[in-house]
Amino acid sequence: MILEKQVAGLNAGALQRFIERARKAVGLKEQVNVLVTSSSAVRSLNLRFRSQNKATDVLSFPATSSSIAESHKRPKLAGEVAISADIAIKNSFRLGHPAAQEVRILALHGILHLAGFDHERDNGEMARKEVELRRALGLPAGLIERVETKRVRRKRGQPAGIRSSKARRSIRRAIAARRMA
Repeated sequence: MILEKQVAGLNAGALQRFIERARKAVGLKEQVNVLVTSSSAVRSLNLRFRSQNKATDVLSFPATSSSIAESHKRPKLAGEVAISADIAIKNSFRLGHPAAQEVRILALHGILHLAGFDHERDNGEMARKEVELRRALGLPAGLIERVETKRVRRKRGQPAGIRSSKARRSIRRAIAARRMA
């Protein structure tokens, strides 16, 4: 667990405890390393390992059989997760929950990838598992769920930036008031 970039309300011990709970809930026996860092560092990792020159919120790197995880002196390693603190903070502000909670959501998403889930190819299996686990771990809407909601809103013609139910209710009331006037 490395906190290169601080996030309000989050310390290394609390995040480590959450990662252990999430790892066990997902069914991973191996250890998980998590790096919370800047968007520029995540962008560099994304370019180096995925050939994508852009920052992203979370990256997962499963351990390979030839990695140090095979050392007999160390616990086996499932892999590593890199989280952009910058994007987590922006998302948390936009979605109306604490930044520390957003980091936990991203960590869970990354851990699911380390467990072999792939939301781009699994016909919703990862999304269902993420919903189940985020509820069990006391988290708000998960990463895949938010992306799917965003797509549905765009199809319906709703603005993608309006995420919270409170914001949507406020907008509906304002529109209704204008119609009555």
